[in-house]
Amino acid sequence: MSAAPVAPPVDSAERTASAGWRFPSRVATLCLLELQKLRHDRTEMITRMVQPALWLIIFGTTFSQIRAIPTGGVPYMDFLAPGILAQSALFIAIFYGIQVIWERDAGVLAKLLVTPTPRVALVAGKAFAAGVRAAVQAVVVMILAVILGVALTYNPLKILAALLALVLGAAFFSCLSLTIAGLVLSRDRVMGIGQAITMPLFFASNALYPTELMPSWIRWLAHINPLSYEVDALRGLLIGTPSNLVLDFVVLTVAAAVGITTAAALIGRLAR
Repeated sequence: MSAAPVAPPVDSAERTASAGWRFPSRVATLCLLELQKLRHDRTEMITRMVQPALWLIIFGTTFSQIRAIPTGGVPYMDFLAPGILAQSALFIAIFYGIQVIWERDAGVLAKLLVTPTPRVALVAGKAFAAGVRAAVQAVVVMILAVILGVALTYNPLKILAALLALVLGAAFFSCLSLTIAGLVLSRDRVMGIGQAITMPLFFASNALYPTELMPSWIRWLAHINPLSYEVDALRGLLIGTPSNLVLDFVVLTVAAAVGITTAAALIGRLAR
């Protein structure tokens, strides 16, 4: 009786390559699952667009008339529009930790954590889902900005690069929210901390005014604020102001990677 053929051993390099291919597919799958939640509440995207629209229509048109903020020859509405795009992404992402606590209370998070999916992939899926939602909202805000007379670029490559900057920025801030959730473990505390840090992050950036107008200590905060690099990239890509795009994307990519790693290390505390 002949022995059954023995399967050849799987090379470790092949296993590594297979795992490498599975990781992005799992991130993409989790991202799609997160985005499907919008089907149950499509009004959320509409209501979230109200605030950036009001900033553009009221704040932008008013300060354009009084010319109170020097912007180097760029119309203030043009200067403001990229900042409002970044603000809308920030406001979507900074409360993402509340959703994860809701998933914990519903028992969904515990089921996700016992699957073979790495926690980094789980967090990355949620982070990039926040980024895609921010990008969808940004497209509508850009259309409104064009209607209001903002001279945005029509170059599709620059628009795609701007959306990528928005996705990276939203990924970082959603991971910041997830990290806070992993530390405080309470929906109310995440809401309170999110409300406490949102406006300081926004005002201590270059979204509304150039950093040259800030006091030195606020300027220092602006230089370590990822939102400033996101806004700088958006301005350079969408309205053509001088920007250090390489530095902007390096900072946003590193910030997103650090945010995902930190949130993945803490998300397990929510299931205990």
